[in-house]
Amino acid sequence: METGNTTITVETTVHKPVGQVWKHWTEPQHITKWCFASDDWHAPNAENDLRVGGNFSTRMEAKDGSFGFDFGGVYDEVRINEFISYTIGDGRKVAITFISQDNDTKVIETFEAETTNSIEMQKAGFQAIMDNFKKYSEAS
Repeated sequence: METGNTTITVETTVHKPVGQVWKHWTEPQHITKWCFASDDWHAPNAENDLRVGGNFSTRMEAKDGSFGFDFGGVYDEVRINEFISYTIGDGRKVAITFISQDNDTKVIETFEAETTNSIEMQKAGFQAIMDNFKKYSEAS
């Protein structure tokens, strides 16, 4: 997949402390509960070797079985409770920043856009996943 020069940013503020938010973002048993964009999708499997050079993979599927894909890559930088960067399998770069704000955590994700889907569609999809993450984290 070709990458463009455009970067997209999505963000949310989770009303939980950064340590808890970090665990929800990085631990496979939590990732499978939130890493999808809509209620008709799910993430049946996630693996995460959270270290520089470590691999991660999350399986995302439509619940009706009509479509699915693996989202994965390799970690470039990991600073616990602060920052993660990785390279997706198609070569695009992603960075996630966790900012502690008292008992809240601001999560900012920036990623290189691909050229197949519109910028708006990509941003909406990543923001929907981020919103799902916020909902899951605050309910846990």
